Amino acid sequence: QLVESGGGLVQAGGSLRLSCAASGRTFSTYVMGWFRQAPGKERDFVARITRSRITSYADSVKGRFTISRDNAKNTVYLQMNSLKPEDTAVYYCAAGTLKLGLVEYDYWGQGTQVTVAS
Repeated sequence: QLVESGGGLVQAGGSLRLSCAASGRTFSTYVMGWFRQAPGKERDFVARITRSRITSYADSVKGRFTISRDNAKNTVYLQMNSLKPEDTAVYYCAAGTLKLGLVEYDYWGQGTQVTVAS
């Protein structure tokens, strides 16, 4: 089970930190990802972090967002700085495994709303 928190309303240029708490003993074995879905749009990849803490980001958030994980707390974070109105979306965390070079996400959280006011 994945539970996101930390969303809210923020002014453009501000920051938020999202958290995703996972249950279970195998958290450290999963690739953890963040996705977002804006109204009327498809769900898009934002960032992911592997078991060995290798990170990757969507071009739209590079240099502004940072993903991290704390395996002792079964939690993955998304630090979002310099937020823009176009970052407004529901943010989801997901847990997946690497299969044939691709990440297959098996578990999803319920999402947390992030709204950036201009």
